Amino acid sequence: MITFPKNDIQKLCVREFSCHELNANLLWPGTFSFATWLVKNRSILDGQRILELGSGTGTLAIFLRKAFGVDITTSDYDDKEIEENIAYNCKANNLDVLPHIRHTWGDPFPVSRPDWDVVIASDILLYVKQYENLVKTLSFLLKEYKQNGQKAGCTTITDKSGTQVPARSPMFLMSWRRRIGKDQSIFFTRCENAGLEVQHLGDLVYLINNKS
Repeated sequence: MITFPKNDIQKLCVREFSCHELNANLLWPGTFSFATWLVKNRSILDGQRILELGSGTGTLAIFLRKAFGVDITTSDYDDKEIEENIAYNCKANNLDVLPHIRHTWGDPFPVSRPDWDVVIASDILLYVKQYENLVKTLSFLLKEYKQNGQKAGCTTITDKSGTQVPARSPMFLMSWRRRIGKDQSIFFTRCENAGLEVQHLGDLVYLINNKS
C-alpha cells in the first residue's frame, strides 16, 4: 500500500515483482514528487490525451486516472510481464485495465499517427546507453503528433521563477529526482540536437517541446 498526494485518493495497492533487467519491476521515488507537481498543475492535463513512457508498475498512470479521470495510456519496454503487472495493479485499484503500448525505445512506434497531447515520464534517465533511443522515440511522438479535436488544457505553466511558460501541445513533461549530472546532461544535449527545446520548470521537472 502506498500513499499519494490527494486527500480522497491517498492509498493505492501496488504489486512490485522481484526483478527485471530494466528495473521496470519497482516503484521509483520520483513518481511521488512528480505526482505532487502534477496535482499542483493539474490543469495541464484537463481534456488532454496522455501517454506515459516508462510506466513500470503503472502507479503514476493509475493515480492520475483515479484522481482526475484522465485519458491515459501506459507504455514500457516490449515485455509481457510488465504489461501483465500494470493490468494487475489496475484491477487491484478497482480500475478497468488502462490502454498499454509495448514499445522498446528506438524501435518503430506501433502507432503511426500519435495523437497524445501530453507525454509524461519520471526517473527514466538511468541508462545513458538508451538516451539516443529515447530521443528517437520522443522525437517521433512530438514531431509526428496529429491533434485529435479541440483541447481544453491550460496554455501556460508557471516555472520556478514565476515566469509563465507556454504549454503547447504536444509536450513532454519529465521529472528526474536527482540533480542533473554530467551523464544526464547528455540526454538534454541530444534533445536539442534533435530539434527539441528543453526548459527546466523547477522541482526537478522539465518541459520538452518541438522548437518553435
